[in-house]
Amino acid sequence: MALSRSARRSSRWLALATAVASAATIAAAPAATPGAPGIGDPYFPGLGNGGYRPLHYDLGVSYHPDSGRLDGRTTLTARATQDLSSFDLDLQKLTVDQVRVDGRPARFSRTGDELVIRPGRPLARGERFAVTVVYHGVPQPLSGPIVFGSQYGWMKTKDGVFVACEPNAASTWFPSSDHPDEKATYDIRIDAPKGLTGVSNGRLVGSGEHGDRAWFHWRENRPMAPYLATATIGKFDVRTGTTPGGTPIYVATDPTLPTGKVDVYGVTAAATDYWSKVFGPYPFEETGAIVDDMPQAGFSLEVQSKPAYSAVRNETTIVHELAHQWFGDSVSVRQWKDIWLNEGFATYAQWLWAEHKGTATAHDAFRKAYQGIPADDAFWKIKVSDPQRDTMFSDAVYERGAMTLQALRERIGDRAFFRLLPAWTARHRYGNADTADFVALAEKISGQRLGDLFHTWLDTQSRPALSER
Repeated sequence: MALSRSARRSSRWLALATAVASAATIAAAPAATPGAPGIGDPYFPGLGNGGYRPLHYDLGVSYHPDSGRLDGRTTLTARATQDLSSFDLDLQKLTVDQVRVDGRPARFSRTGDELVIRPGRPLARGERFAVTVVYHGVPQPLSGPIVFGSQYGWMKTKDGVFVACEPNAASTWFPSSDHPDEKATYDIRIDAPKGLTGVSNGRLVGSGEHGDRAWFHWRENRPMAPYLATATIGKFDVRTGTTPGGTPIYVATDPTLPTGKVDVYGVTAAATDYWSKVFGPYPFEETGAIVDDMPQAGFSLEVQSKPAYSAVRNETTIVHELAHQWFGDSVSVRQWKDIWLNEGFATYAQWLWAEHKGTATAHDAFRKAYQGIPADDAFWKIKVSDPQRDTMFSDAVYERGAMTLQALRERIGDRAFFRLLPAWTARHRYGNADTADFVALAEKISGQRLGDLFHTWLDTQSRPALSER
C-alpha cells in the first residue's frame, strides 16, 4: 500500500519522536553497576557479596581421597538487589573451569579470594538468576589464631575428609557468599569411593552406587549460613531413628573411635527434646551428630542439623553444640562481632543442662566461674560485645557471655527469662540478629531498662562487681 506525501512526512516525524523518547528513557534508566565484593563486616571485609541475595545452593562435590582432589559443580540461585553489571562469589584457591549465568557462558576473573563474574547481559534489580561454577583442585584447610590456633575448614582424614568451616572456610570448598547474613537453602550431592559415606545437612533424600563410586544426596530445606554446611566423608557406622519427642535423628560415628565413652545418640536425642521445651520448637528437620577421628581439629562445630565432633566428646560438649541449633544456626549473627549471641548462649545452656540434671544450679556455676578468674586476669580485658577478629573465640566470649545471661536472669526473674529465650528464637527464626535486638526484646518482655546490665557485662574491660546473694 502506498502512502501520500503528507502521510510519509507524519510517519517520519513520528519515528523521530519515538527515537528521541526512547533515547530519553534509556538515558534516565539507572546504569548497571558491579556488586560489592563484601557485605561490610569489619572482621572479614571480603566475605559475603553485594548486589544479590542467595536463595538456594545446589552443590555437587566428587572427592578422591588418595589425591585429595575435589571436582565441584555449584549452582547458586539468587535475586539481584540492584542492577548488576557484575557480581562476586567467595572462592579460595580452587581452579575455576567454567561459569554460566542462566545457562549462558559468562566471563570471569579472579581477584584474591574473589571470583568476579560478568554475565552476558546486565541483571535487573529484582531479577532471579542462576550462576553455575565448575571447578576443581585440592582444598586446603585454614589455620591461624582465629579458631584456637587449630586448622579448620576442609581437613583431610585417614579415610576421607572432616569439614567444619566456622568462620570463613566454606569458600575453601564451594563458591559462595560466605557470611552468616547470607543464608540460603541447600541441596548437597556427595560422590565418593564405594565403601565411604558422605554426610551433610538436613535429610538424606537419596543414595546409591555406580561402579566403584557411591553417591549421597542431602537436602537442607531451612535457611543456612555457608559456614554451617558440611560434606564430611569417611567410614562411618550410622544409626538412625527418632528422639522420644519425635524428631528424626541421624548419628554417624567413625568405627575406629573408642566406644563406651559417651552415648552420643542417647545424649543427642535427650538434649534435642529438652532444648525444644526450653528454647522453643526444634528448628530443623533432623537432629544428629557426625563423630569423626580428626585429632588435628581441637574443636567441635554446630554444623546445622548434625554437629560435627572431631573425636568422641563429652556430654557437656554435645549439649553445647545442640543448643547452637537455636543460637547460631536458626538465629545467626548479623555481624561476627556479636558472636557472644552464639557462644554465650551455648555455654549458658551447659549450665542449664547441669541444673536440669540436678548436679549444679546455673547460679552456682556462674559464681564458680566468676570467682575462679582473678580480677587482674586478661580474661576481663576482652570486650565481649566486640571481641575483635583474632580473639572472637576467646574464653571470655563463652564464659562472660554466659555470665551475662545469668546476671540477666537474676535481674528480671525466672518467669520473664524463660519467656525471653523462646521469644528470641521465634522472633528471629531462620534469620539474623544482633545484640541491640536482644537487649530490646529483653526490655520489652521484662518491662525493665537493662542497658546498664548489658553495658557492665558485655562492654566494660574489667571484672564487674557482684551483688551479695
